[in-house]
Amino acid sequence: MAQQEVQNGGAEKVAAAVKFSAMKPQLMVEAPKAADAVQFYKTAFGAVEAGRTVYPKRKADQELPHILSAQLELAGSTIVVSDIADDSAPVKTEGTGFVLCLETEDVEAAVTKAVAAGAVAEGEITEGDGACYDGRVGKVKDPYGYVWLICTPAKKCTEVEA
Repeated sequence: MAQQEVQNGGAEKVAAAVKFSAMKPQLMVEAPKAADAVQFYKTAFGAVEAGRTVYPKRKADQELPHILSAQLELAGSTIVVSDIADDSAPVKTEGTGFVLCLETEDVEAAVTKAVAAGAVAEGEITEGDGACYDGRVGKVKDPYGYVWLICTPAKKCTEVEA
């Protein structure tokens, strides 16, 4: 921790500034479905697999290797898909409050492609504005329980005076 003078003349320990170089959401899916999830994200959203780390067969009766992490490049970002380990990862539950947003000019085609790959459309494509969209928006749930908003690109935020 860095020492920094405080206005009152005392010294107080202050954490040094930390800069992050990336944020990679990790999507945990029920083992052994990570390989299927990776294929779904490739087919539905055009993701490109950048790398994969696997653990050999966990037990003699399991044919597929356990995916520790599969890195996917999607819309200029990286996401990581992993099998949930029986004894090490938190259990995924419905309604985690986690939503992924993808921006595109052709919302209808993107929703149609995701549904054809196995997603379920939730409601109709609508007009609206929200935290990650401004215009047309469709919502799909992938076969692994994650919700994706597919929307037209959001307008840039304007500066707000404090």
